[in-house]
Amino acid sequence: MTSQVFYRKWRPQTLADVVGQEHVTRTLLNALESGRVAHAYLFCGPRGTGKTSTGRILAKAVNCLNNGRGEPCNACTQCLATTNGSALDVIEIDAASNRGIDDIRELRERVKFAPNSARYKVYIIDEVHMLTTDACNALLKTLEEPPPHAIFVLATTEPHKLLPTILSRCQRFDFRRLSHDAVISKLSHVCQQEDIIIEPQALKLIARSVSGSLRDAENLLQQLVAYYGRQIDITQVQDMLGVTADSRVKGLVEHIANRDVSAGLDTINSLVADGLDLLQFNRGLVEYLRNMLLVKSGAEASVDIAADDLAEVKQLAERMTMEDIVRALRLFGQIDLRSKEYSSLPLELALVESILSKEAKAAPPIRPATEAPRRAETPPPRPVAPTPERASEKKDIAVTEAPVERPSSPTPPPETPREPPHPTAVPSELERVKSQWGDFVNTLRGVGSSGSLDAFLRNACEPEAIEGETLVLAFHHEFHKNKIEDAKYTRMVEKKLAEKFGSPNKIRCVLKTKEPKPKRKVEDIPLVKAALEHGARIASVVEDPSMTEGEEKR
Repeated sequence: MTSQVFYRKWRPQTLADVVGQEHVTRTLLNALESGRVAHAYLFCGPRGTGKTSTGRILAKAVNCLNNGRGEPCNACTQCLATTNGSALDVIEIDAASNRGIDDIRELRERVKFAPNSARYKVYIIDEVHMLTTDACNALLKTLEEPPPHAIFVLATTEPHKLLPTILSRCQRFDFRRLSHDAVISKLSHVCQQEDIIIEPQALKLIARSVSGSLRDAENLLQQLVAYYGRQIDITQVQDMLGVTADSRVKGLVEHIANRDVSAGLDTINSLVADGLDLLQFNRGLVEYLRNMLLVKSGAEASVDIAADDLAEVKQLAERMTMEDIVRALRLFGQIDLRSKEYSSLPLELALVESILSKEAKAAPPIRPATEAPRRAETPPPRPVAPTPERASEKKDIAVTEAPVERPSSPTPPPETPREPPHPTAVPSELERVKSQWGDFVNTLRGVGSSGSLDAFLRNACEPEAIEGETLVLAFHHEFHKNKIEDAKYTRMVEKKLAEKFGSPNKIRCVLKTKEPKPKRKVEDIPLVKAALEHGARIASVVEDPSMTEGEEKR
C-alpha cells in the first residue's frame, strides 16, 4: 500500500489553511457568509500557490450540508466526497489535454443538467489558457449566462494568454508567490506532524530553492525523507539540490572584486568537474550579489543571513562600487541555464564581461608615445608692409634699444618612447546584440500564428543601432518591416528580446534600401577585353533593362 504524498496529504481543507493568500481567502469567505458567490472565478498565479486547492475548498463550502455560509465543515458527505475526489457534482477538467472545441461543446451540454446531489455543479478548469481560440469562444456564452446551479473556477499560470472576453466575465484573483517565511512556517508544521527533525538553515535553503512554490517545497521535503530518513541536516539538503557551500559563491565574488579572470574561470570549471548543478549555483550567486546590493545601499536590515555571513558580505561590498555590483547582478541574473544543456559558457561569459567592462571603464585614456603634449604658444605676428614713417621709427628703435639676453632653459634629455599597453577591447551593446542575433532569431522559431515569426527576421533585417532601451532594426524590404510592426508580432519579438538580452527590450523598425552595385566597366568584361587585345574597338554600348544590375549587353 502506497502512502500519500505530502502535498496531497497536507493540502489545505479550509480557507484559513491556505498559506499566504489572505487577500483571496478573506474575500471568498465574506462572499460565502453573505451568500453572494459569483458564477465564475479566475484564479491566476505561479504554480504551487494554492489555486486549485482554493477552488476545491470553494466547491465544498457552497455544497456543505452543515453550513453553506462560510468555511466547510469537512465532516458531511458532500465535503468528504469532494475531499477524496468522488463528488459527482465537482468536475475538474485539465484544459491542457481537453482543449478542443468538441470538449467545450460537451461541457456546455452537460452543464444544463441539474446537480446529482449537491446544491451546485462546480467546474474547475485547470490551465485554462491552453484552450484553443475556438474553444474559448464556445465557452463565452456559458460563462456570461450560466445556469443558476453552475459555478466555474478557472485556474491559470498565464492569464495574459486568455481572451479579454473571458477575463471580463470572471472575478479575477491573483495568487501571490509565497514568501520564504510562509514556506518555512508550513514546512515546519509538516515536519512537526510527521516527526521529522530538520535544521532551520536547511528549511531556509529549501524555501530559497523553490521560488515561492509550496507544492515544490513539500515534494522536495518528501524526497529528503525518502533518501535520508527523518533526521536531515543542511549538508544533505545541499547534496540533494546539487548546490555548494557559500565558500565557492563567495570565492567567485572575490575574484570579480579582484578582477582575476583566470581564478574565476577555474572556480566555474571546478563546479562542472564536481558535477554540481550550475542553475542552483547561479541562484546562490545572484542571492549573494543581491545581499551585497542591499548592504551597499544601506538596507542591510532586509538581509536575512547570520551575523558572521553579514560581516563577510559587508567586507566584500566595501571593495566594490555600487556600479560594479549592479553590473555583475544584471549579467548573472539574466542567465537562463535551463536551455544550455548544463554548459558553463553563460557563467564564464558573464564573469569575463563583468570584469572587463569594469577594467575598460577604469582605465584612463592613453596618449600615443609619439604625440608630445602641446603647449599654448603665442602665434607669431603677421608681417606688415613698412611705410616710410614706420621704417624711420623702426630704424630709431633699432639704434637706441640694446639687445636683452634671456636665460636659456635647459633642454630636457630625450625620453625613450614607451609602447603603451593595449587596452582590452570591450564589445559595445550593439556588437553584443549582433554577435548573438542568429541565436535570438532561432528562439522565435515556432512563434506566431503560423509558427514562422523567425522567417520575417532571418536575413531580412539587421540590428542598426541601440537608442536607450530600444533596438533599431533596419529592414531591406517593406513587407517584412510591416509584418514586424504589427502590434501582435512586436510584443512577441520584444518579449523574447527581454528574455535574451535584458536590455534592449524594445524595437523600432526602419527601412534601409540596399545600395546598388556599381556597374562593371565594359573594358573589364573578359570577352570584350580579349577582343580589344586582338585589335577590336568598341563602337557602342546598349543597356538591357531586363538584365541584372551591373551587366550590360554589347
